[in-house]
Amino acid sequence: MTETGPEIQGKRVLEGEVVSSKMNKTIIVLVTRQLKHPKFNKIIKRHIKYSAHDEKNEAKEGNRVQLVETRPISKTKRWRLVKVIKS
Repeated sequence: MTETGPEIQGKRVLEGEVVSSKMNKTIIVLVTRQLKHPKFNKIIKRHIKYSAHDEKNEAKEGNRVQLVETRPISKTKRWRLVKVIKS
């Protein structure tokens, strides 16, 4: 997440795992983050799924990918695939 290219600069960048790639030019990415519980001080995991635009249909299920925030492409797609990190 240290890449600062012209299309990434000033945008939020996320990293997650592809859980679905059945749609054309769309992938569903599960992003997991860890945070400390405010009362019990235990590390807990939180998950959220994002719909992302995959122009070349290059990401497959199980791949680790990097997403960048973009303009709204459809009703639910606000993220775009930057690169496949791990196949």
